[in-house]
Amino acid sequence: MGKSARKQALKYSSKPKPSPWPWVIGGVLVLAVAVWGFLRWQGQQGVPSLESLIEEGKPALTQVQNHPDYGRSHANIGASLSYATDPPTSGTHWYNWSEPGFYTRGEPREKLVHALEHGNVVIYYDQPGEEVLKTLRVWAGRYRGQWDGLVVVPKAGLGQTVELTAWTKLLRLERWDAAAAAAFIDAYRGRGPENPVR
Repeated sequence: MGKSARKQALKYSSKPKPSPWPWVIGGVLVLAVAVWGFLRWQGQQGVPSLESLIEEGKPALTQVQNHPDYGRSHANIGASLSYATDPPTSGTHWYNWSEPGFYTRGEPREKLVHALEHGNVVIYYDQPGEEVLKTLRVWAGRYRGQWDGLVVVPKAGLGQTVELTAWTKLLRLERWDAAAAAAFIDAYRGRGPENPVR
């Protein structure tokens, strides 16, 4: 093959151009993560951190009701159980439990009691106002450990009252007090009888 033929062959043979799709997909993913992060950050604006309120709320711990320990037995899932207190703070419960998080539908009491045994704090709300719900959502999103999480669930009939429970403990806030709630959560979260982690 002569020089001119080689030049002609080189002129028409070129490496395939790299596809732009990996860059496009990567850019879209980065943008999606950035938007998600911004929206999450924006949703938390105006919500006080739990740690910043604990000291201020400690005097409210004198209002915590201490209930008897009604045991930790297990019952078959689906069995209807009765409790000595409302909301329950101990007693026989199902083998499964409510995972930490913010719920917009009620959870069976039998699962909530098991969550208390794990060391979770269960918080009941009805219509406390949007700012309170925003705070509870953020806090529930932050504390999601199986042994030291927050389970926030609706309970009809409370109105503006918020009830915080831990194993054998109850704090009823007829008017929302973020500092009192923070102190309760700090005092009892992660200290359930099954596996204390704090």
